[in-house]
Amino acid sequence: MPHTPEPDEDDLDAVPPPQPVFHVEQALLGALLLEPHRLDDVSGIAADSFSTAAHAALYAAINTVPRPAPAEHAKNTKWLDRVLTAGREQARGLTATYLHTLVQVCPWPRHAPAYARMVEAEHARRRLLTAAEHLVHTVHDALLPLPVQTVLAEADALAAVVDDIANRFPPRSGVLPRTPAPPPAASDHTEAVEEEQLLLATATARPDDIDAVRWLVPDDLAVPLHAGLWQCLTTLSRRGEPIDPVTVLWEAQQRGLLDDGSEPGEVLRMLAEPAGSVGHWAERALKRSLLATAEHTGRRVEAYAGDPANAPFQLVAGARRALADIAAVRTRWQNTTGTAPQQQRRAAPANRAGPPTTTAAYAARSTRATR
Repeated sequence: MPHTPEPDEDDLDAVPPPQPVFHVEQALLGALLLEPHRLDDVSGIAADSFSTAAHAALYAAINTVPRPAPAEHAKNTKWLDRVLTAGREQARGLTATYLHTLVQVCPWPRHAPAYARMVEAEHARRRLLTAAEHLVHTVHDALLPLPVQTVLAEADALAAVVDDIANRFPPRSGVLPRTPAPPPAASDHTEAVEEEQLLLATATARPDDIDAVRWLVPDDLAVPLHAGLWQCLTTLSRRGEPIDPVTVLWEAQQRGLLDDGSEPGEVLRMLAEPAGSVGHWAERALKRSLLATAEHTGRRVEAYAGDPANAPFQLVAGARRALADIAAVRTRWQNTTGTAPQQQRRAAPANRAGPPTTTAAYAARSTRATR
């Protein structure tokens, strides 16, 4: 006979079990309810550091309601009643029974500082994940009037979060996230293919203009064959050798670019159809490269922050490496377009002393290393 589920049984089964941080938050709140003076030992967190609205409201109430004298608190529940009343103003689902549960599940109230540190670490991971998600979303927002500027602003916001986490959880050298970086996201290269072909054809027809776009590197091009052909063009230009579709094709053969099955005739036809200017198409390619790099950086940080096994200092190390990739392309973009670097952002306030190195400085060093 088939099983007939009880009302709401399926909904209950669909509810995932609480994450470890939920139990940590319960232990911390239980410690503070049992021994309110432990609040003096807790730092680095605020109400929004908690993962649920009920816990956030309860922590805010504990901080707001004047603490009782220890002797009085041991005799009655007046303070707990006031805390419950204050907490219900923000989370109506709070009950006296749940407060009792919190007190019961706390192993050791004196461990409140350790619990708070765990809550702070999990909050840092969520903040980083949110900032990375915002960056990826911005890259794909087709309605932005100034996409590059907006994406770079989101990258700065992500870097500011990284800096703040680094101040709270100083990174350890050589300790990277255990999570593998995701591969670049597949995207529609239709526009890139057409514009890159025009870039290559125009540069072949006007080789004297190649020197003016030395800031464009092969990795900026989305199609591997196009990246290889651009390297052929820049190499021939640097050597001072003749440049036309035939000489570029021969150089491509010497580099093994035709081994993937590319037809020589197709390459020749592509290189024989110039239009516009080399600078225009090169700048378009660099813009796409910057946006693609920002997306990949965001997805890398998303992957790191989405893995709860990564400690905050690992997240900082991984995020800084990812952000350095944006910094390298950003410098070339600013030099190309003549846009002045944005003003140095102010470091986010921190509760603990951290290393003097910021993500901006780290990125700058990485950029110099790539030159």
